[in-house]
Amino acid sequence: MKVISCETHVVATPPPHVGGMYWIFVSLKTDCGIEGIGEVYAATFHPKVMVPAIDDVFERCLQGQDPHHVERFFREAYSSGFTQRPDLTMMGIVSGLEMACWDIIGKAAGKPVYELIGGKVHDKLRCYTYLYPKDRNGDYNYDNVELAVECALENRERGFTALKFDPAGPYSAYSGHMLSLEAMDKSATFCRRIREAVGNSCDLLFGTHGQMTPASAIRLAKRLEPFDPMWFEEPVPPGQSEAMSRVAQSTSIPVATGERLTTKYEFHDVLKNGAAAILQMNLGRVGGILEAKKIAGIAEAYYAQIAPHLYNGPVGAAASIQLATATPNFLIQESIGTWDGFHGDVLQQKIEWKDGYIIPSTKPGLGIELNMDVVKAHSPYTGKALHLSMDPRPYDYKKQSSTEWKAQPER
Repeated sequence: MKVISCETHVVATPPPHVGGMYWIFVSLKTDCGIEGIGEVYAATFHPKVMVPAIDDVFERCLQGQDPHHVERFFREAYSSGFTQRPDLTMMGIVSGLEMACWDIIGKAAGKPVYELIGGKVHDKLRCYTYLYPKDRNGDYNYDNVELAVECALENRERGFTALKFDPAGPYSAYSGHMLSLEAMDKSATFCRRIREAVGNSCDLLFGTHGQMTPASAIRLAKRLEPFDPMWFEEPVPPGQSEAMSRVAQSTSIPVATGERLTTKYEFHDVLKNGAAAILQMNLGRVGGILEAKKIAGIAEAYYAQIAPHLYNGPVGAAASIQLATATPNFLIQESIGTWDGFHGDVLQQKIEWKDGYIIPSTKPGLGIELNMDVVKAHSPYTGKALHLSMDPRPYDYKKQSSTEWKAQPER
């Protein structure tokens, strides 16, 4: 069996763009007619750069090769250009192509991928959702605590047992910074009010997107500890695990991190420095399914757990589900609501969700197929914005919670 072609689809998500501005799907075909799909989660460059980059990696490292040989593919791409280091964009491309290879491997074997990477451990996967509070006009409002409480109660009634929110923003390109007292009070108020509303029926997951200095993160953690969140996510910017370790050693709240990291090497650095107890690898960025499985194995030796990150499309989610199903130290999976809306429309059959759990598919490969009519109707992406963006201005202490402080529109 050989891979003979690669096609990339940059799918524009409709407003309100839940899961990012666009999703990058790749489709591989073999000489025996099997097709596999994957998803690239790399937001560093615009798709007009990413698409030819994907073609380049495919032509040099995968075209004409056996899709079963994922170790060979990974090492050749990882070493591309005499580098042999964790390159975020390269590993994003590798991730999408690698999970497409696994989709082919599973289909050829007639097995779900999880049966080929250790076998099923979990019959169902506990999952959490972000709170997406809507005002009376139907617009998302993440700053209103009353709406957040209403949304938390709605999601508890739907069956979720864990809820994530991140009221400490905005997220500046100049982070880390020291949060204002008002922002810390707001964060504590969100935790208190949501905890009072849901009681012990839901875990609280506090996100921060790496915006603080270690000193500021420690100050905030002390305010959140009375409400017993299950995790304090990415309290400082990525790249300096010793700094995150100082936070982890100073709070009783478990630290979670990993959505912006890639490869086993960066995650091992986090673990050896005691920087986090929960690893949030994104399967479309970390290096693919096998690399994520290796990271989970390293984490198991440190008695750490995995909680795969997912703020992209459902193909990356399907890969995460395969990994989680076969991983003993799996904790929880990020879910985009209950996989309705565009996440469901872009698939022939949406990801199965029931009473707070994702139900792993028994179909071969990743267990999903794209609805190509929907994919083509939303391709190509013509906007100028990246998948996600940070505010280009430094953190403003006085304006950080005012109506004046809003992310500048993408040009």
